[in-house]
Amino acid sequence: MVKEAKTPKKSTTTLDKETLLKLYKNLVRSQAFDQCFIRRIQAGDLLGFYHEGAGGYAPPVGVCSLLRKDDILWPHHRPHGIPHMLSKGIDLKYYLAEHTGKQTGCCSGRATFHFSFPKDGVFGFSGVVGAGFPQSVGWGLACKKNGQGQIVVNACGDGGQNRGTAHEAMLMSSLWKLPIVYLVENNGMSIYSTFEEMSPTEHIIDWAKGYDVPGVVVDGQDVIAVAEAAIVAIEHARSGKGPYMIEAETVRLSCHATGFPDLLHYEPRSQELIDKLKERDPIAICRERLLAEGILTQATVKQIDEEAEKEIEEAENFAEESPIADPLDFSDISKLVYAE
Repeated sequence: MVKEAKTPKKSTTTLDKETLLKLYKNLVRSQAFDQCFIRRIQAGDLLGFYHEGAGGYAPPVGVCSLLRKDDILWPHHRPHGIPHMLSKGIDLKYYLAEHTGKQTGCCSGRATFHFSFPKDGVFGFSGVVGAGFPQSVGWGLACKKNGQGQIVVNACGDGGQNRGTAHEAMLMSSLWKLPIVYLVENNGMSIYSTFEEMSPTEHIIDWAKGYDVPGVVVDGQDVIAVAEAAIVAIEHARSGKGPYMIEAETVRLSCHATGFPDLLHYEPRSQELIDKLKERDPIAICRERLLAEGILTQATVKQIDEEAEKEIEEAENFAEESPIADPLDFSDISKLVYAE
């Protein structure tokens, strides 16, 4: 899914300066944490595995930066939910500690990729792609019944949307008018296969229309465009009108997971293709637009970069200084398994 490079738009957005700066900062922070995780797993300092996220930060940042603390989130597995959760306001030093097997991790160093931040509306995760659809229907029903205006964001890729449970979830959420935003981060690749080979239609929202779920296709490299679509989707869900789908057309610059061959079918993806995808870097697109509009200056760009580097340094120090988790200590197992 290769898009042509575009000139940054002049401002027609209704987003205020504070929100625009937040979006840019969260893009930069997402890349910093992603690169940190890549570096550490390559050095053997990260448990399990890691799915890199380069090129695809804008869809989760654009949506999750607008969520309330009490909204419920099922992140996408790429890149391990980092841009989704940090944009929602979750402190990722506990997430890095979890990935390094430390007692201070969000799940006491026992879970790595199968994380949970229940106080922040993230109630667990699964290594199974697209596993969040049934849970999201349950959470959506709970949100509707409690009447507090909460919504659910279910994020997945184009591959995850192929699951049968995705269709069951759209059917039930449509019938019951559940407050769910389906965020499809369509990077055009399902491991080694293309989206065109896996879909009978040009867009995934065409499937949602069959269940009377409204939606929009948005440029997933433009975080501002994603945020503008998210405002409509969130208001639709929060006002009781039912589910809404955002299909964000984005890219995958790296292999499926760190250490995997970067293939298209059985052949390596060409450098020409990767270079073409890199032309639409979401951070550069947002930075150039905000610089042109006077919202960013070169000084604030440098400051934001430095703040992101400092945040990574503090998170790594926290993880390094934390005690190693004892996998045979079950003294707090009931607290880890059951809600209090």
